[in-house]
Amino acid sequence: MVQKYQSPVRVYKFPFEMVMAAYEKRFPTCPLIPVFLGSEVLSESASADGSTHVIERSCKLSVDAPRLLKKIAGVECVFFIQKNTLSWRDRTLLIEAHNETFASRVTVLETCSYSVHPDNESWTCFEQCASLDIKSFFGFENTVEKIAMKQYTANIKRGKEVIEYYLSELMSEGITEIPRWVPPAERSSPSKAASPPAAPSCCPAGPLPFVLAGLDADYIERYLGRLTPMQESCLIQLRGWLQETHKVKIPKDEHILRFLRARDFHIEKAKEMLCQSLTWRKQFQVDYILETWKPPSGLEEYYAGGWHHHDREGRPLYVLRLGQMDTKGLVKALGEEALLRQVLSINEEGQKRCEENTKIFGRPITSWTCLVDLEGLNMRHLWRPGVKALLRIIEVVEANYPETLGRLLIVRAPRVFPVLWTLVSPFINENTRQKFLVYSGNNYQGSGGLIDYIDKEIIPDFLGGDCLCQVPEGGQVPKSYYLTEELENLDHIRLWAETIYQSAQVSKGAPHEIMIEIVESSSVITWDFDILKGDMVFNIFHSKRTPQAVKREVSSSVPAVNNEQLIDRSWVLGVDYSIVESPLTCREGESIQGSHITRWPGIYILQWRACGPTHARVDEVLSSLQGSAPKCKVMYYTEVLASHDFRGSMTSLESCHSRFSQISVTTTSSSQSQDGSLISR
Repeated sequence: MVQKYQSPVRVYKFPFEMVMAAYEKRFPTCPLIPVFLGSEVLSESASADGSTHVIERSCKLSVDAPRLLKKIAGVECVFFIQKNTLSWRDRTLLIEAHNETFASRVTVLETCSYSVHPDNESWTCFEQCASLDIKSFFGFENTVEKIAMKQYTANIKRGKEVIEYYLSELMSEGITEIPRWVPPAERSSPSKAASPPAAPSCCPAGPLPFVLAGLDADYIERYLGRLTPMQESCLIQLRGWLQETHKVKIPKDEHILRFLRARDFHIEKAKEMLCQSLTWRKQFQVDYILETWKPPSGLEEYYAGGWHHHDREGRPLYVLRLGQMDTKGLVKALGEEALLRQVLSINEEGQKRCEENTKIFGRPITSWTCLVDLEGLNMRHLWRPGVKALLRIIEVVEANYPETLGRLLIVRAPRVFPVLWTLVSPFINENTRQKFLVYSGNNYQGSGGLIDYIDKEIIPDFLGGDCLCQVPEGGQVPKSYYLTEELENLDHIRLWAETIYQSAQVSKGAPHEIMIEIVESSSVITWDFDILKGDMVFNIFHSKRTPQAVKREVSSSVPAVNNEQLIDRSWVLGVDYSIVESPLTCREGESIQGSHITRWPGIYILQWRACGPTHARVDEVLSSLQGSAPKCKVMYYTEVLASHDFRGSMTSLESCHSRFSQISVTTTSSSQSQDGSLISR
């Protein structure tokens, strides 16, 4: 497996020329980096006008590895080839390095760049990316990988410190400014002709390959907290992938970081978890829940929970008087749907409060504290449908709000609490369970109790504090509030079933097609779909015939799927139906939005098919599908608009010429043609 590293953008608040002079001081050896034993210049060249300087070095590095491994490998040190291309004209430096030792067994590639800060020409940016691919190493591949990554990470930490050290040394020598390079023709006098000090490694003319591709290092520390270099790299890589595939719905950096932490910074696992959550949020419009969700009056009155100041670390504090709540009454009166929506709105509000507290306290606050009072908890709280609803809520929260709970303080836990804990704890992530602190009786009072986590002046009055807490006291829900049995059962069945999106599953040879009837030409067909699984091809056809739907029917042993085909296998392309857009290949995880301005009235068919042969139809492959799950899945929404109403019903929907095209989400307008479309991923 190839290990990759991508640094954030590190900023030196010094001009490029000063940073280059500091960089040059690292050679031929650097005592501040013990593993760097020395370097030797292999070649050096400069352009005639002095604007470009290229130097190639052989660098010798010691290896911090077990003696046995060194003996087996037969080396005490390794050699790297480093090529530096410096452009004084563009004020850029590109550093390219690769290993010379064990090149046939191990491939190490590194690219670094120095460039002028885009917003302040007196500052210098630095970025770094690298990859490690161990093909074979005497059976010690895993060991070598761990040693290499550990040593590389340690050197990354020292890199900025080294430059800052030599910058300080330059200033102590009285060098506070170095003139910029100017072309020979513009030099008015010999005094200006002195070229700047030679510095290795720099960037060629033109834009840097990844300048400012990552997050700013100072921003990460200020708003996200201290991360190791590899954790920073994981965040930047996952964020970059989302920018490529989900351009219209990029979550905030702290949100991405929560999913990485939940999966111990394993990028692929975090990506899978985050994509599933983003799909869920989109499908059920969770992003708008704080604006659209209005708790029923009974819920506001009898739900004993609410926000209450913050803990000692600045985390928002949520107080829940669970022991005083009539959980059975709430479920029977409001249903699971209302309770789940209430919990989701609390989590959304919690994330919002974390952002506000980050600004107020001047340090990263990415989670909140929950104080749960269990006084009054008894066997009625173990009512089976209520526990089932609680487990469902825990499942949804664990999947979509990982690492949002900083600490859970449970006070006045009664003797029945272990029974409830036995029921729910298997559904709670191990990392989350470690954040639970449980106090029985009055153990929460005094040293070692709440006072260690919450300032005395904001401990709620019902727990012996001096702060009046506005959280409702709960109480028994009147039976007059209860839903009828029919409504209660309906609510249980339709839990989170209300959505404008539909889903379909697709196999090779069995595409999913939907029919749209257009009455007037120049109408606008819009679409918004996510590729949940597999790779697909999206097509739009105009049909001269009215299709008859053919739904896939399989044996009862196979779960029912939404899969419908409209184009009959006897139809001839170009005669019975025609392509109105070039096919678009969509990869797993991509989010696609677009539109098509119709040229003619009639029947239009939107088709999603699995990548592969297109001639096979469902009745030809049905036997091979028996008992096997579809390979692809898509979630989609379509809408038809009159052309005079078309302003972009979804983010970034515009119109352009007659082929699928990509644009940046910053695009605000484009010309509309009589037959056009747009895709934004």
